[in-house]
Amino acid sequence: MVFESNRLEWIRAPKQYSVEEGRIAIVTEPVTDLWQRTYYGFRNDNAPVLQMRTDERYFSFTVKTDFASKHRFDQCGIVMYLDSDNWLKASIEYENDVFQRLGSVVTNHGYSDWATTDIDASIKSMWYRLSRRESDYCIECSEDGVHFRQMRICHMWEGAGEIQFGVYACSPEESSFEAVFTHMELSECRWEAHH
Repeated sequence: MVFESNRLEWIRAPKQYSVEEGRIAIVTEPVTDLWQRTYYGFRNDNAPVLQMRTDERYFSFTVKTDFASKHRFDQCGIVMYLDSDNWLKASIEYENDVFQRLGSVVTNHGYSDWATTDIDASIKSMWYRLSRRESDYCIECSEDGVHFRQMRICHMWEGAGEIQFGVYACSPEESSFEAVFTHMELSECRWEAHH
């Protein structure tokens, strides 16, 4: 399985973007986000998502993100968007000039969660790896593309068959920034079975 740009499909394409072999750039639009119900009560489902489809049950997808985020909640990263009620994402959300939040959201049957850790606001690049073992998923991150650390393991209730996965970027408030995705790679599952 190869990550090929001609196999990618947009869900809500942004006005400004470029897709080349080995490089994707997205300029976010204001008031775009992905979130469902939990705690805040609102439902936001308008972020641009660029994905490919697969029925491969065991694989890993790795990507490097570079971003010029500067406003609260600006974010970009990996995504597996099945429909508005079932998806996951991992990204860095800008908070202020001191810290930002490295985290992930898993949404099952219309309810989102959010798991985060605070990191320095000066970080403007991050690698992510999404691994699939049937309907279970592992999200990892890395600052150098070599040493990955686990962010979370989750189960997707609707994630057992054909899925779509890729990248996204959005700006939930009144802002815009450019997110660049490179070093996109599909490989055998790097998330080893638990014995």
